[in-house]
Amino acid sequence: MPYARLKLIFPIGLFVALFLDGSLSNVFAGNLFSYPYSSVLHLVLLWLIFAVFLDDRDDLSVGLWALFVGLVYDWYYTGVFGVFMISLPLVVYICRQIKPWLDLNFLTLLMVYIINLTIVEAFTFIWYTMGHVINDNLADFAVYTLGPTIAVNLAIFVILYYPMRRLYLSVN
Repeated sequence: MPYARLKLIFPIGLFVALFLDGSLSNVFAGNLFSYPYSSVLHLVLLWLIFAVFLDDRDDLSVGLWALFVGLVYDWYYTGVFGVFMISLPLVVYICRQIKPWLDLNFLTLLMVYIINLTIVEAFTFIWYTMGHVINDNLADFAVYTLGPTIAVNLAIFVILYYPMRRLYLSVN
């Protein structure tokens, strides 16, 4: 019976993370987006990675949810379709492939999060560059976007790791 709660809590948490991504970005826009730096919050990505690694049964449809929330994210926040609709399910797929090889602990999950954060940000940079949405070079992207984004999301990960882990493990 507790697992049924996870199937209910997961999508609710996913949409709360989606809402908080935009809301917190708006509230803290002066701090997150001060020229030339920009830090992008990735609470949805964090929630998806926790779902993959803390779902013992691997029974949640995390990939389908990632596709759906990626579509909503693209539609509502970016206006450029395909960026998160492709990158979020890709991250879920990568996490599912490496999960059996990893020992689940704080540092491992932190490194997985940083790597997947880099993948999503790099994918976004490439997609936007190919679509002529931006015209930055790779060095500017790394210094002014990727670095600050990793720093902010690292702090959020450290703050939310134990509460989210406890939540997942209590309903799993």
